[in-house]
Amino acid sequence: MIAFTSFGLLGLLALSIPVGIVLFLLAFGIDTFFSPFPLMRGLGQVVWSSSNSATLIAIPLFVLLGEILVRSGVARRTYSALEKWVAWMPGGLIHANIATSTMFSATSGSSVATAATVATVAMPQAKELGYNQKLFSGAIAAGGTLGIMIPPSINLIVYGFLTESSIPQLFLAGLIPGLALAGLFMLITVLLCIFKPSLGGPKRPSSLAEKLSGLGDLLPILGLFAAIIGSIYAGWATPTEAATVGVALALLIAAQQKALNWEMLSEALRGAVKTSAMIMLVVIGAYVLNFALTAAGVSRSLQNLLGGLGLGPLETLLVIILMYIILGFFIETLSLMVATIPIVVPIIVQLGYDKIWFGILMIILVEMALITPPVGLNLYVVQAARKTGRFSDVMLGCIPYALAMLAMVGLLILMPQIALFLPSTL
Repeated sequence: MIAFTSFGLLGLLALSIPVGIVLFLLAFGIDTFFSPFPLMRGLGQVVWSSSNSATLIAIPLFVLLGEILVRSGVARRTYSALEKWVAWMPGGLIHANIATSTMFSATSGSSVATAATVATVAMPQAKELGYNQKLFSGAIAAGGTLGIMIPPSINLIVYGFLTESSIPQLFLAGLIPGLALAGLFMLITVLLCIFKPSLGGPKRPSSLAEKLSGLGDLLPILGLFAAIIGSIYAGWATPTEAATVGVALALLIAAQQKALNWEMLSEALRGAVKTSAMIMLVVIGAYVLNFALTAAGVSRSLQNLLGGLGLGPLETLLVIILMYIILGFFIETLSLMVATIPIVVPIIVQLGYDKIWFGILMIILVEMALITPPVGLNLYVVQAARKTGRFSDVMLGCIPYALAMLAMVGLLILMPQIALFLPSTL
C-alpha cells in the first residue's frame, strides 16, 4: 500500500495531472484496492468537515494581502529603501534582494509571490550594473523561500490545520529561524564575494541622510507586520481576524500611494481567487487522502516499517529528513506537505519530538524543494523574470543557499530552542 501511494503520487504528477485531483485519485485507489470498507461513502462528510473551518479563511485573506502589496508598488519602494542600508557590504545589491525578501515575507505569506515581486524589481538592475547572474538570481530564489517561514505563513496555517497545532505558536516558532536563515544567506553572500569579488557587484554605500530618508518607505510594511502579528499576540484577534485587518490596512496603504483603483483591485481579487482555489483543492484532497490512508492502516504500516529498522529517534529523524530532501526534487511544496504530514507527524510525536518544532524543520526542508530542480517553483519564477540566459544559472546560484538551509536544519536539531524559545516564553 505504501508503494502504491508513493509511486502513484509520483506517476500521476509526472502526467501533469493537477495535484488536488491526484490526491483524490489516490484516495479512490486506496478505497478500491486496499480497504475492506466502502470509505468513499463518507466522501461528502469528509470534504465538508475539512473545508468548514474558520482557520482556513485566513488563507485567501493573506493571499489577497500579498496581491494588493505587489500591485500597489510597495515592494519597489521597500527595495529602494533597504538597498541604502545593506548594499555597502560585499555583494552589494544581492543583500538588498535578501533583505527585501525577508521584509516582504512578513506580509505576503507566499514564497512564490515574494520571489516574483523581488525578481521583477531587482533583475533589471543586475544587468545594468554587471552582477554575476548566477548568484544574483539564486539569492532572489532562495530569499523568496522565506515567505513560507516568516509569519504570517500560509504553509504554517496549513500545517497547523492538518496537525491541530496552535497557529500563533507556529508563527512564533518560525520567526527566529526565519530571520536566522536570512542572516545565513547574507553571511554566505559576504564570504563568497570576499573570496571571489567577481561574484558580486559594486558596493553602493549611502550617507546616513539617505538611509534615514528611505525609512519612510519601510514604515508601511513594518506597520502592517506589527498590526497583524501584534493583534494576534495581544489577544485582540485570531489569525483569521488579523488577516482581515491586514487586508484593510493594505488597501489603505494602496490608497495612500495613489495606486488603489478598480483595475488594480480587480487584478488582485482575480489573482487571490485563483491561488486560493488551488490551495483549497489541495487541502481538501489531502484531507480525503489522509482519511483513506488512516482507515486503510498506512500510518501503522509505516510506523511498523520504521520501527523494524531498529533505529533510534535521531536516526529515524535523519531518515525522514532524507525522505523530504529526495521527495522535494519531484513534488511541489504544498503537495509535499499535505501528502506526508498525516503519516510523518504521528511518528515524530511518538519518537518524543515536539510537533511545533518539527513543523519549522519541515518548512525548511520544503523551502529547499522550492529551489531544487526539476520542480522548484522559485527557480522558474526567477528565470521568467530574467527573460534571458540559461535556466541552469539560477539552479547553480541556489546551491550555496540550499547548503545554508541544510546548516539551519542541523542547528535546529542541535538546538531545538531556536524554534521553541518564543512559543515557550510567550
